[in-house]
Formats: sequence, structure tokens, C-alpha cells
Amino acid sequence: MAQTAPTPGRPGIPGGPSAQGGPPAPARSAAPASPDVFSERTHRLTNLILPVVLGLVYGYWAAAMNRDAGPITGWNVLFGFVAAFVFAALYIAVQTVAPRLRREPHALLWAAFAGCAFGFLYSQATQHTVVRSTLMSLGIAAAVFAVTFYRYYTHEDATGHRLR
Repeated sequence: MAQTAPTPGRPGIPGGPSAQGGPPAPARSAAPASPDVFSERTHRLTNLILPVVLGLVYGYWAAAMNRDAGPITGWNVLFGFVAAFVFAALYIAVQTVAPRLRREPHALLWAAFAGCAFGFLYSQATQHTVVRSTLMSLGIAAAVFAVTFYRYYTHEDATGHRLR
């Protein structure tokens, strides 16, 4: 079934006269491409809390794998907190620098971060060689690069500005 395109001046159309012949109805602004569900304050708070929470989870995970079912020691706890701090600091650095880059280096930076983070945990969890840890982290980095590059390629222009 074919529909006619709305035009100003037709009854019941925003910006046109009302059906009763009164003044024109107020025009509505165009809706954004993706609605923003959370407030600006919530986004700022999330940008501060997320690196800390992810860092603590990462540090706990690294310490648990380093411990290898042995007793929890002070050095193990220290190792977990250092790993958490380094992860959170690097996450904040990537989160700060990456949006300023074009889409290719932007995706590459996130891929390098994910690959290094995975490679470190993989080396803690297994007794494999450094070469195997490197190859596994390169595989993860390649997958992250493919996903993030596709995301930025479809949502940004060539200079890195978001498309709406």
C-alpha cells in the first residue's frame, strides 16, 4: 500500500494546519539516530568507574592464575593489585588517546591493548612458551582489530568524526 509523503499544509501533519482548521501544530525535531538512554552524568561516572572495576577483575584473575591453586600470599595479593593498576592505567590511556585517532589506528590501538592483556593472562595461566603466548595474543588482537575496524568504518567518516 502506497503512502503519500507528508508535506506542510496538510491537516494533521506537524508544521501544517490542524484538522480543526486552527493554528499549525508545532513541528517536531528529528529524532537522533540512536537515542541516548543515560544522562551525561551517568556517562561521566561510567567512564570513571569502568576502568577501576575492569582493572580489579583483571588483577584478581591474574593473581588467581599466578597462584595456581596454592595458598594466598602477600606477594600474590600485591601482584594482583599491581596488575589491576597497570590494566586500569593502560585502559584509561587507550580510552583517552584512541578517539583522537583516525579509524585505522583507533582500531589498531584497541587491538594491541586487548592482545597484550590477553597474552599476559595466557602466559600466567599456562606453562606454554613465550612464542605460543605471542601467537595466541596476535590471534585475539586480529579478531579485535577486525571487529573494531568494522565498527569504526561503519560509524565514522575517514577523519574519525561520528556519523549521525
